[in-house]
Amino acid sequence: MSRVVRTAVLAVLGLFWLLPVYLLLVNAAKSPETFTTKESWLPTDFSLFGNIAEAMRLSGLAESAASTLLYAVVSPAIAVLVGAAAGFAIVALRLRHGFAWFVAIFGGTVFPLQMILLPLFDAYSRTGLFDTQTGMIAVYTAISVPFSAFVMRNFFSGIAHNVFEAAVIDGASTWRIFARVYLPMASSALVAIFILQATFIWNDFLLGLVLSQSDTVRPIVTSLAGMQSTYGGAQMSTVLAGGLLVSLPTVVLFLFTQKFFARGLALGQY
Repeated sequence: MSRVVRTAVLAVLGLFWLLPVYLLLVNAAKSPETFTTKESWLPTDFSLFGNIAEAMRLSGLAESAASTLLYAVVSPAIAVLVGAAAGFAIVALRLRHGFAWFVAIFGGTVFPLQMILLPLFDAYSRTGLFDTQTGMIAVYTAISVPFSAFVMRNFFSGIAHNVFEAAVIDGASTWRIFARVYLPMASSALVAIFILQATFIWNDFLLGLVLSQSDTVRPIVTSLAGMQSTYGGAQMSTVLAGGLLVSLPTVVLFLFTQKFFARGLALGQY
């Protein structure tokens, strides 16, 4: 009986969770002429692909998607490697004052992002990094490194130090131990960190709004928000179709990598 009740409760919760998805799909598929808030729960017609094409034409989503894909791949990849190197140095190499270095790296997450926006904008404007892909990659990498270092330090703490000592006795260099021993053992954690940071970057709005302005540089969510403020009202179905298009890549990413993601969150228990 308890199993039946548990299944029923989970089914009801799942339906509640899917309600916003249903509303998004139904209203994104309506043509701008038939869209009304009074009939938001009812499907009337199917113009989803036309709305998506119109959203891409109005907002420059294609250019923003290419830039965001670049940010969501390059920045997490660099951050994962830097965080893994920091965790390896603190745990395996037993870096002097390692905990103090860890606090210094992770301390960057203590302050809210809004506190550094003004000085960050001023620095970007002075150095020529404003509205450049290089500047966006740099800031996304810097933001992603503390969390990567935090997870990798915890992961490497679960590996016996005898592994490192045995590799040293076998004549392996420090770089070889890191690249050939520790990184392969941490593959699940590396993938989990990459997925989380890539999702954060893909969905970022604030940094893209402050540090970029052109369609070829600004992130895709910023472009979508710009379309919403400019083409609202009767064109809301077009905006919703654009939102549906923007959300698909992260959903697909989780579906195809959920196995590695689950293992990574377990910090290598498998």
